[in-house]
Amino acid sequence: MNDATPPNRCRIVLIAPPGASAERIGAAFEGGDVASLILPENGMDEASFQAFAEKIVPVAQAAGAAVVIAGDTRIAGRVQADGIHVEVGKAELAETIEHFQAKMMVGCGGAKTRDDALELGELRPDYIFFGRFGYDNKPEPHPRNLSLGQWWADVIQIPCIVMAGSDIASVEAVAATGAEFVALSSAVFADGVDPKVTIARANALLDETAPRFED
Repeated sequence: MNDATPPNRCRIVLIAPPGASAERIGAAFEGGDVASLILPENGMDEASFQAFAEKIVPVAQAAGAAVVIAGDTRIAGRVQADGIHVEVGKAELAETIEHFQAKMMVGCGGAKTRDDALELGELRPDYIFFGRFGYDNKPEPHPRNLSLGQWWADVIQIPCIVMAGSDIASVEAVAATGAEFVALSSAVFADGVDPKVTIARANALLDETAPRFED
């Protein structure tokens, strides 16, 4: 379970991949510190997605993790999630922030260039995500995501999440950029992987190698 005081270094954000059971997602929180969980709909219909989220949200929140629903603001409200993740243009992001940021976190993804990221950042989302759901299929993080994360962390105060690779050791490369959060998905939930053990290992690697943030 998580300590009362979060570690002062890059922290883990879990992204639930297609097919991950509520039980396996819940097991991941037993491995130690997880800052938040992003739940994409992953092709489920609305009723199935809501039922799935209803199982997971209380478990994650009890472990001290914020739950962010990707794309569906109605379900985010119904399941009492902590945030909404959107991958939209500037105008739609502005509308989402206006309607929801007073009630919950609003984070965004989809930026592929510095200009894209700056344009979205002007609207002050709660975080920006560099990567794509389901594209962590190589051991190392994508070089573009690392580059964007390092640049963003150097010059912008809004926190960023950078997608790691399929090898749990890739958390070290993300942490080295100065990013506040490292996103893990296939590295934790692939077939044959023990989510609890893997999260424990990821936290140990971050404890050993991640730079500490200034207070």
